[in-house]
Amino acid sequence: MEPLLLLHGALGAKDQFGPLLPLLSDNLPVLSVNLPGHGGAPCPTDTFHIEGFADFLLNWLEEQRLDRVQVFGYSLGGYVALQAARQQPQRFSRIFTLATKFDWSPEVARKETQKLDPQVLAAKVPAYAQVLQARHAPQDWQEVLYRTAHLMHQLGQKPLLSPHELSRLEVPVRIAVGDKDQMVSVEESLAAYRQLPNGQFHVLPNTKHPLEAVDWPQLAHALQHFFSYA
Repeated sequence: MEPLLLLHGALGAKDQFGPLLPLLSDNLPVLSVNLPGHGGAPCPTDTFHIEGFADFLLNWLEEQRLDRVQVFGYSLGGYVALQAARQQPQRFSRIFTLATKFDWSPEVARKETQKLDPQVLAAKVPAYAQVLQARHAPQDWQEVLYRTAHLMHQLGQKPLLSPHELSRLEVPVRIAVGDKDQMVSVEESLAAYRQLPNGQFHVLPNTKHPLEAVDWPQLAHALQHFFSYA
């Protein structure tokens, strides 16, 4: 069975998947990696964007001598996995995304980046600012926020996963979204699913956007069901 690779979201890190690991099958090899600039990983100045993250992922698979993997990508991690699969579909047997945003426009990007001002965040939600500081050390957590905002502005100007591009993706993909997600709508997730030649759609009940708010047993069951087919 191909290993299952866990990809975190924007401002996240691989250690966020800790509660999920004991809920997965012992027979399923599970891997995870920090995207550039996240979880203390080096923060390159010229590759902190979706294309750069996808290239990093493909290079990492090569370095790890992994010919083919299954992927669970949360939020940004799902977008990165799908972008990488566009380039090298043979490296991915299945992809499960959760809370991945597909509906990007300049207006959406402006709305989302308003939440990424480090000074405002530190003043209004100091506990979360401390979490980010610890999560991304020794990197500067404020720099990670600035670069994430720039990444979102790029997506707003030029979404990479257009309906046309999704329609060309032959890898089996399950698009999952929480019914109470305030960042990613059920409607945009359903629209993305409908473009996929080998797509599935899943709504997690009573689920908001933050990964920490996910019902881990419920998610583990959904993952186990999807990846048991591989």
